[in-house]
Amino acid sequence: MEGKLKTVTVSQNKRGRYYASLLFDDGKPEPQASTQGKAVGIDLGIKEFAITSDGSKFPNPKHLPKHESNLKRKQNNLSRKKKGSNRGQKARQKLARAHEKVSARQDFHHQLSRKLVNENQLIIAENLNVKGMLGNQKLAKSRADCGWGNFLNFVSYKAKEDGKTFLEIDRFFPSSKTCNHCLNLVDSLPLDVRNWTCRSCQAQHDRDINASINIQDEGLRVLASGTEATASGGKVRPTRGRKSSVLANAVETGSPRIKFIGT
Repeated sequence: MEGKLKTVTVSQNKRGRYYASLLFDDGKPEPQASTQGKAVGIDLGIKEFAITSDGSKFPNPKHLPKHESNLKRKQNNLSRKKKGSNRGQKARQKLARAHEKVSARQDFHHQLSRKLVNENQLIIAENLNVKGMLGNQKLAKSRADCGWGNFLNFVSYKAKEDGKTFLEIDRFFPSSKTCNHCLNLVDSLPLDVRNWTCRSCQAQHDRDINASINIQDEGLRVLASGTEATASGGKVRPTRGRKSSVLANAVETGSPRIKFIGT
């Protein structure tokens, strides 16, 4: 460890294990964010957790489905124990151990975010409304298990620490429905359609890779134009919570790169 020790935070998890977090001040100035270098667009999903604009796909480890039956069994076992008893304490420890296996998704988030930040100078993703997406009862559990918001937080702070840029584009930008070759936009593209053909230029598209390429292109366009608005014509909501490392003051009336065609 280098620098002056500022604080030590000791915490205990449900399993009874103690952890110490040490904060050091190394005296070095905070690196200035730069956009000069390799750029990558990221499309997040359920089957494939992340798809990048260079064609890489990272499978979703699906931690909750792997351990869900074990969690239910341990929870039912705890509910039958008398409160305050030794057997109840042992049952709580076993349940905590099962939850710990599910929380291992954070290790996956750390590893993938570190890989993306190390290999790219500019990382671009969509500003997802995760809370709103959980309103779909059929997909809510799967989407919650992905932890997209937590993952983007990891990408954001790692990029800031390394002097790199993390940019979020408007959530309403039609990344999946836009052909990345001719920029034509189809009227609808159901979620079960994973591959489609552009009726304008006949280009064959993998839905997720096409979306990640469009996300990358839109992020680069936003940077070039000096605005933070995208195809929707302005900000969707006031900026709060996780912030992109690229902010601008100008507001654009719309994206000049989209053309519309019928289905």
